[in-house]
Amino acid sequence: MLNVLYTIGYSGYKVEEFLSVIKERAISTVIDVRSVPYSQYHSDYNKEVLKAFLNTNRVHYRNYAKEFGAQQISKIFYSPNGYLDFDIFTKSEEFLSGIGKLKSGMDSGYTFVLMCAEKDPINCHRAIMVAREFQKNDYNIVHLLPDGNEQSQRDIETRLLERYFPNRKQLTIFENSDLTNQDMIDLSYRKRNAEIGYTMGGERNDNIYNRVYSKNSTAVL
Repeated sequence: MLNVLYTIGYSGYKVEEFLSVIKERAISTVIDVRSVPYSQYHSDYNKEVLKAFLNTNRVHYRNYAKEFGAQQISKIFYSPNGYLDFDIFTKSEEFLSGIGKLKSGMDSGYTFVLMCAEKDPINCHRAIMVAREFQKNDYNIVHLLPDGNEQSQRDIETRLLERYFPNRKQLTIFENSDLTNQDMIDLSYRKRNAEIGYTMGGERNDNIYNRVYSKNSTAVL
């Protein structure tokens, strides 16, 4: 498949399974989009350990915390409510540099997977921020799931619409009936950004955080 970009959440896999999944798809490079590339409960995915393991198995590893991380240092990328504003950050020099480097790599024949912790891409900035921008540039997005299934970015958008506009086909006179389907998709991305965006203090805004990132969860960073 031409112009394809994969994404994956490592918490759904033992590291050997993770390797098997990316090898099956001839993925040449793992792009780690974690701002802090370490895991308290999944030590196999700590930056140095994972890099050595992948390199031994002829897979490249790169950490793109600066380019694609969900936590950034500069306050200019944060919303008035204190969370990282994806719309602002995706226009930054840092983010656009990351886009450019991956595009150049794909043009040279490399196949990339964006890696973060969350099993479900709808809960992760790899889908809500990074993959969305690649889709805008006509790349095919394939989100790899632990159950062996795959989702496209269009599938993610459908799920967002179901979450935030479940009655979109029956808009009433009390709702904004001027909204197009694309308007609702864009609003859904913003709503999800507000829920999962990290604050300057390094915490997520959503109620999912306490559930997904609890000590007993397999999705702890």
